[in-house]
Amino acid sequence: MNAINRIKLGNQGLIVPNIGLGCMGMTQIAGADIYGKADEKEAIATIHRSLELGGNFLDTADLYGPLHNERLIAKAIKENRNAYSIATKFGYEIDDNEQLTWKFNGTKDYVKKAVERSLKNLGTDYIDLYYLHRLDPNTPIEETVTAMSELVKEGKVGYIGLSEVSSDTIRRAHKIHPLTAVQTEYSLFERSVEESGILDTLNELEIGFVAYSPLGRGFISGDIKSPDDFPENDFRKAIPRFQGEQFKKNIELVNEIQKLANEKQITASQLALSWIASKNILSIPGTKRVKYVEQNIAAAQMILTTDEIDRLEKIIPLGTITGARYDEANMAGIDQ
Repeated sequence: MNAINRIKLGNQGLIVPNIGLGCMGMTQIAGADIYGKADEKEAIATIHRSLELGGNFLDTADLYGPLHNERLIAKAIKENRNAYSIATKFGYEIDDNEQLTWKFNGTKDYVKKAVERSLKNLGTDYIDLYYLHRLDPNTPIEETVTAMSELVKEGKVGYIGLSEVSSDTIRRAHKIHPLTAVQTEYSLFERSVEESGILDTLNELEIGFVAYSPLGRGFISGDIKSPDDFPENDFRKAIPRFQGEQFKKNIELVNEIQKLANEKQITASQLALSWIASKNILSIPGTKRVKYVEQNIAAAQMILTTDEIDRLEKIIPLGTITGARYDEANMAGIDQ
């Protein structure tokens, strides 16, 4: 556990490895495979291998499944719960039949309902980091965060965070209860948190930043050569970044990243993860396979020179158009 680099996430006392494990792809969402088919045995082995290497930070959400992902994690951490830091999220409304309504719900009553369900599914009596997954446009953020704050006082939650929110929402929430982390998509292909000033806001308020999809939803791995490489029902087919002329332009950028990775004799994915680690940002690359979690954790411990960082950022400088990170309907659900 001592080999991995550890960082402070926010200023409330949470210490985590500088790379986490995104668990979303370990189960389906509403009947659809996420990044290919998952195998429960291999997924659990991946969680265990991550822990062996010091990667004890797991990221899940009640949305994933829905609920099945938390239950899978419960199996993986059984009888060893205290060795892990568990982050989960709520906010996508799930009804009493365990079905997604596809509405956002941040009301006080729903916060309390959602946390009890997650505690039960995770097989634990506390959650290390509890996020609001998406802002409920019909509920003041103050109401949601007040309810989350009560969970901290009750000992059910250690720290709280938000996902995909604007600087204004972050400031309003932080006045109610100190935020430990904000989670947003961030990679060489997606740097809008820098462009919009969100990262500056987080640094000013000493709130941690968690980067999801740090490999550009698999783009940076280099495994995707054409839109035909996706499985039939892959959700990425609907994302502008993977469509038409934008796809071709992005492939050219990936090829340039690959050239630098070849020079360092590492994979493009490792290069992208070590770039994020160089910024003292926690990334949570998703995988369900042991070999990839081993590669990812090794990447987060690599040191890039200032010159290498500059070269990378010149390949895709701030302001480069790489395509929206979601389709129009899902972008509408992001607080911007």
